[in-house]
Amino acid sequence: MKKLAIAGLGLMLSAGLVSAALASEKAVTGTLEDSFCFVTMGAHGADHKKCAMGCAKKGIPVALVEKGTDKMYILLPAKNDTSLPKDVISKMEDEVTITGNEMTKGGITYLKVESVK
Repeated sequence: MKKLAIAGLGLMLSAGLVSAALASEKAVTGTLEDSFCFVTMGAHGADHKKCAMGCAKKGIPVALVEKGTDKMYILLPAKNDTSLPKDVISKMEDEVTITGNEMTKGGITYLKVESVK
């Protein structure tokens, strides 16, 4: 009986971990920033657009800084082994709405990009 209770508890805990790892779809409005310049130097805005586009093209992670909260999402492509959509790169430093799946791991929040408006 004790072994059955322990097994049941293990299943409940593992089910909780699995559900916590699943992504939830959401739409987030904010500004697209290149994470290096934004985090290390505070660089952002229209004067920084060309640099931000260059950094994003070179593979520096793109961050979406949510309007009104300053919560930062690191953007991921919709599928493995692909790039971020061209709409993301061309709209660096602009306010956009990204729809996608949100995931958190290691204290970092990611948003898998499904659409950009």
